[in-house]
Amino acid sequence: MEFIDYYKVLGLDKTATAADIKKAYRKLARKLHPDLNPNDKTAQQKFQQINEANEVLSDPEKRKKYDQYGKDWQHADAFEAAKKQQGSQGFGGGFGGQRTYSGGGQGFDESQFSDFFESMFGGGGGFSGGSRRQTSQFKGQDLSATLRLNLTDVLKSQKQTISIGEKKIRLTIPAGVEDGQTLKIKGYGGEGMNGGPKGDLLITFEIFNNTRFKRLESDIYSTEEISLYTALLGGEITVETLTGKVKLSVKPETQNDTKVKLKGKGLPKYKKEDQHGDLYITYKIVLPKNLSEKEKELFNELSKLR
Repeated sequence: MEFIDYYKVLGLDKTATAADIKKAYRKLARKLHPDLNPNDKTAQQKFQQINEANEVLSDPEKRKKYDQYGKDWQHADAFEAAKKQQGSQGFGGGFGGQRTYSGGGQGFDESQFSDFFESMFGGGGGFSGGSRRQTSQFKGQDLSATLRLNLTDVLKSQKQTISIGEKKIRLTIPAGVEDGQTLKIKGYGGEGMNGGPKGDLLITFEIFNNTRFKRLESDIYSTEEISLYTALLGGEITVETLTGKVKLSVKPETQNDTKVKLKGKGLPKYKKEDQHGDLYITYKIVLPKNLSEKEKELFNELSKLR
């Protein structure tokens, strides 16, 4: 497995606080979000990496394991269990000709112990010297899958049945799930070793934006064209939202690129169907074309008045 430095991904060092991690993640998520970079494969890959980095570093227990074991952090529990077993029981015959360690209060060399660790995860070394073979339980391999949804599918929580190999799994998809977000379903991965627990199923969501809105977390953004006359004199326009059309009043003397907020008209917040983000609308003033002579005359008179 290629090692990914989660701190480097977020632009941080190991002294970063929880607040630093949260701030860095939000800043990068806004910059690299797929809805804002629809045709940028590099940005999409980086977005997945920052989500993965945030998932590990924002969890104190996972971060502790990652800091100690790096790319092998997911095997930390097994490593510690094996280390504890070595210290309390000892191993006959040693590792591949190295010095034999026994209980007796002796310590151990971390670098020498790593040979044993490698053998436990596929190295095949085992125990030599005719001693009784020790067995340890290990969690099964995690499985990964991708689930593709439309943006309008995440307006409410929903149940779906997905197929993983010969298995059919019924799961609940939380409202407000984001593109690139990963959901873990415990116990639906590979079989464990020596009676160990099954691995987990990691489902990564790919959200296709089938709307005219741009998404940023639970907020959405759109532009609306208004006529010059509506911008100058005010009026009422009809705009689209995720849940249907609504009427909106435009104030007199509205300037181009004016932004208005429709509170609660965005997407539901993750796992919170009763809490929504906002819809931000930017006005774009459309100038009239093909003016008649009379219209030109009137605009000339207006220009003189100004």
